[in-house]
Amino acid sequence: MAEQHGNREAVAEHRGTEALLAVLDAADRMPGAARLRARSYELLSPVPGSTVVDVGCGAGRAVAELAGCGVRAVGVDPDPRMLAAARARWPAAEFREAGAEDLPFADGSVLGYRADKVFHVLQQPERAVAEARRVLGPGGRIVLIGQEWDTIMIDSEDAALTRAIVHARADLLGTPHTGRRYRNLLLDGGFAEVTVEVHTGVFTGPDTLPLLTRLAEPVCASGAVDRDRAEGWLAEQRRRAEADRLLVAVPFFVAAASARGRGRRPGTPARAGAGCPR
Repeated sequence: MAEQHGNREAVAEHRGTEALLAVLDAADRMPGAARLRARSYELLSPVPGSTVVDVGCGAGRAVAELAGCGVRAVGVDPDPRMLAAARARWPAAEFREAGAEDLPFADGSVLGYRADKVFHVLQQPERAVAEARRVLGPGGRIVLIGQEWDTIMIDSEDAALTRAIVHARADLLGTPHTGRRYRNLLLDGGFAEVTVEVHTGVFTGPDTLPLLTRLAEPVCASGAVDRDRAEGWLAEQRRRAEADRLLVAVPFFVAAASARGRGRRPGTPARAGAGCPR
């Protein structure tokens, strides 16, 4: 009986990873996703030959792209199943199993730190910022990217239900408002030259539907919204997609900063577009 229970749990975890991979792949295909990644690499200003860590690397696309900047790119993720998928997709890339609060790097040993859609699931993002400051050498760069969950905009015939779904989904996250906190988190963490940008992704194609399902399903499971109402809402969004009337807008915060320290970091930052995929 225990073995059967363990097998069911393993199957459920596998399906969960596959579902998350599908969502990540859909997000990577959306208009503007490649530009947003390229902007994060530009803000990172990777120094050729240095070590750059991508925290919460997921399926590993950014790790492979950062390697094209001439750096030693290392992807870090706490999910071994996600890492197995990343290694299968990018066999030449380097990945390690670890969480954002306990990175497998010596003090001051990296010059670039990137975390995309990670901090909102952390209960204590301050710990992750402190860990980033520990591993970054003087002048090293940190870039954080994350969506603003409470202000996701979705065109719908039922605006009240849409607000209820969006806000209920945000409430289920660890720290859903971390994006708007990036600047203060970095300043409080001892970083300098902090900048913040907001990029709004506008999605109108059927590839957006898995993201909407992942938005509504946890809300139903929590009991915050009746399942029949949520299913009706998703059916409306499917009809909109079929008629080319779907519209979802998601604000993304992009914050960047430098680690304080004596002197400037060695090397010359790579120019965006010169060796770094766009």
